[in-house]
Amino acid sequence: MNQTRPLTGLYQHLLLVVDLTDDSQAIGARARAIAAACGARVSLLHVVEYVPVEPLGETLLPAVEIEEELVKRARERLATLAISLGLPDAPTRVETGNIKSEIVRIAAESGADLVVLGSRERHGLSILLNFTEDSVLHAAPCDVLAVRLK
Repeated sequence: MNQTRPLTGLYQHLLLVVDLTDDSQAIGARARAIAAACGARVSLLHVVEYVPVEPLGETLLPAVEIEEELVKRARERLATLAISLGLPDAPTRVETGNIKSEIVRIAAESGADLVVLGSRERHGLSILLNFTEDSVLHAAPCDVLAVRLK
């Protein structure tokens, strides 16, 4: 007789990492289902990649304003995503910097025991590149679930 054991307690804090593309909904749905099965809480994270900008004049103010606008828009979109996933009270966080480093840092800092992120299929030379999910898998202080995206 095969009895399934409840997953309660398996994971307690999921860190859902999204890039705010259309795939974020599918990744979020997977994280929400796992959290529900485990009785875990979910936090959402989006990282705005820091892109150095060459100054066009004497000031970097336009670059700072652009980054602030990107962060503002990301916060709004992340909050909207949380609501659409049925996670309106889940903490949302937008960070700036290197995506891979920030995911690992926030996972450790927040005490996450599972990072959930997307993974796109690769072919040809792209297989040789170091993608975010690969770096996070090897550096994260916890389990990592890479949701396969088409």
